[in-house]
Amino acid sequence: MSTAIVYSRGRRGTDAPLIIVEAHLSGGLPRFSIVGLPEAAVRESRDRVRSALLTNRFRFPARRITVSLAPADLRKEGSRFDLAVALGILAASEQLPGARLEGYEFVGELSLTGVLRPLTGVLPAIITATAAGRCLLLPTANAPEAALYPQARFLAAENLLQVCAHLTGTQSLPKPSPPPPSDTAVASCYPNLSEVMGQESACRAMEIAAAGGHNLLLIGPPGSGKTMLARCLPGILPPMTEREALESSVLRSLRDTLDARHWGRRPFRSPHHSASAPSLVGGGSIPRPGEISLAHHGVLFLDELPEFRRSTLEMLREPLESGEIHVARAREHVVFPARFQLVAAMNPCPCGFLGSKEGRCRCSPEQVRRYRSRVSGPLLDRIDLHVPVPRCTLEFLRTVGAREDSGAVRARVEAAHALQLRRSGKVNSLLDHKELESLCPLDQPARRLLEQAARHLGLSMRSLQRLRRVARTIADLEDAENLTLQHLREAISLRRLAPDLSTIHPA
Repeated sequence: MSTAIVYSRGRRGTDAPLIIVEAHLSGGLPRFSIVGLPEAAVRESRDRVRSALLTNRFRFPARRITVSLAPADLRKEGSRFDLAVALGILAASEQLPGARLEGYEFVGELSLTGVLRPLTGVLPAIITATAAGRCLLLPTANAPEAALYPQARFLAAENLLQVCAHLTGTQSLPKPSPPPPSDTAVASCYPNLSEVMGQESACRAMEIAAAGGHNLLLIGPPGSGKTMLARCLPGILPPMTEREALESSVLRSLRDTLDARHWGRRPFRSPHHSASAPSLVGGGSIPRPGEISLAHHGVLFLDELPEFRRSTLEMLREPLESGEIHVARAREHVVFPARFQLVAAMNPCPCGFLGSKEGRCRCSPEQVRRYRSRVSGPLLDRIDLHVPVPRCTLEFLRTVGAREDSGAVRARVEAAHALQLRRSGKVNSLLDHKELESLCPLDQPARRLLEQAARHLGLSMRSLQRLRRVARTIADLEDAENLTLQHLREAISLRRLAPDLSTIHPA
């Protein structure tokens, strides 16, 4: 036969669209061309495929070879089509039985010797191929990643010869083994809260944030433990569900080869403050997920918050509300999920020692104002908890007792989280206005307290709604059915930004 059809999978956001690879041989001067909006890496597959076929003693047809990648209006990128192109040429030149290609999809990069190299974005491909009722054949290095999907239908090969031997019936590829159990023991993955010295109010705020999925801002001088606290948060979050683990893994698969040992772990992303906007929210000429999407169902930690470019921080406003980010380009519009929990940290002033007893701060009021104004009001409005993290004195540290570990805190968080899911099917930070009115009714004294807080602290309506959500979480941690004034007072105390944070010392 002079024409062969092979199925493969492309990449478009979190989807893996079906790519039909058609190989056609015709008379005329020898020529090898690929059509269908191929990027440079796809066009270069001509040389990789030719060398791989010749190295493995196959006959490379001295004819006019045309390979079409359909649909033609979808841009193709990467080296994932090498294997499908090579098999299409072999089937079109009758070196392979074309009928054996049906029922399979193929992805893989070929080396010049025919070895299959690993790819990124394999998990979306295995999900869509399985849904289509076909078996995906991929490089052996990607087998652990593909095995993470419970319903996966796939086979893995080391090189082109193994694939051809399987298709001709000479030697079958072995069935993939299940992935090894991942080490999801939280204590071994994240710092333990028992290692934090002092900071009782900050640890309480961490527990509330974990229980209700609330965003958190830590403000304090250098060395007070802000980063340590942030890194403890994933260790007290509830375990990921199967769906959450799969969604998170799909996004990480689009950026790198997925390590199966990290399956089920809450992601913790901590980009540097010099990160560009596309690296943080996603983008590029070919849209890729950014740090906020890689933190999906996990924690995004922004240390030195005012040092980020203001334009970059403003891009967080949409995903903080909607849980997704829209990346629009001239040819493509891609939506990436981004339901993350934001933890930010900042100093009280440029030098970080505002209000210290030693009088080390030399920042003028104007410098402090400019430093804090780098973070806009609308962004601060979307952060539920504003928590001071003062520096603990040596005298206080000598008298502080042992703190309970992350396991005990996580048990309370899981109980509150389960209560919220039974009640509304979501965590408290996602409650809308109608749900707040039904789940968090306020009596007259509570409404007066909220009005006073709004006047004295200058809170917006959005801030008041978020404050009620935090109060609901505090009540859930106590297994209380109704909100009380005490719950609201604690929520208000965790919302207020102190003007001089370093003057607050533990009692």
